Amino acid sequence: MEPLDKESEQRLTTKAVYDYKLVLLAVETNDQKAFAELLQRYKESVFYMMMKMINNRDDAEDLTIEAFARAFKKLDQYSPDYAFSTWLFKIASNNAIDFLRRKKQKASFSLDSKTEGSETIDYSQNIKSGGLDPEEHFIKKQKTESIRVLVNSLKPKYKEMIELFYFQELTHEEISQKLNLPIGTIKAQLFRARDLLYNALKGKEGKI
Repeated sequence: MEPLDKESEQRLTTKAVYDYKLVLLAVETNDQKAFAELLQRYKESVFYMMMKMINNRDDAEDLTIEAFARAFKKLDQYSPDYAFSTWLFKIASNNAIDFLRRKKQKASFSLDSKTEGSETIDYSQNIKSGGLDPEEHFIKKQKTESIRVLVNSLKPKYKEMIELFYFQELTHEEISQKLNLPIGTIKAQLFRARDLLYNALKGKEGKI
């Protein structure tokens, strides 16, 4: 990636020019503060867009994380032909559309199918319990060094949740069995872990 030329600087807004400078820092030097500042500048905007599209807070928060993870992974592909925010919102929008499409497809197929005599066959026995929802796949693929560094800044119990769920790809049920904790507790701690990961991305010092 190259610094902006004078023509591009004149064409882009002051905000877009600053964003590009952050992108350069992130790509060229893997500057964690640059990643954190990009997230801080647009996290709320992306989240509100996800809420409008999904209308579910938990899913919107997950999709917000996914959008930034996807954008950061291919940040070197960003071109200043348009503002960083435009590029980021397009990534987030496409991811949300894909989430809705897959959710609709999943809802159209029931794992429990009725046979003659109203006897039920549970096809879920042939599928890994708590198998990954399509919307989870992307987060679990984000095993880059920068994400690892941020995860390592979390307290041990939250770090463990992120590690087990996103890196080892265990289901809620498997984590529950491994840690001997109720599934409700697992989900609550995982939600908190994701929230704390946001704080880590903001560049807070020390253990959260």
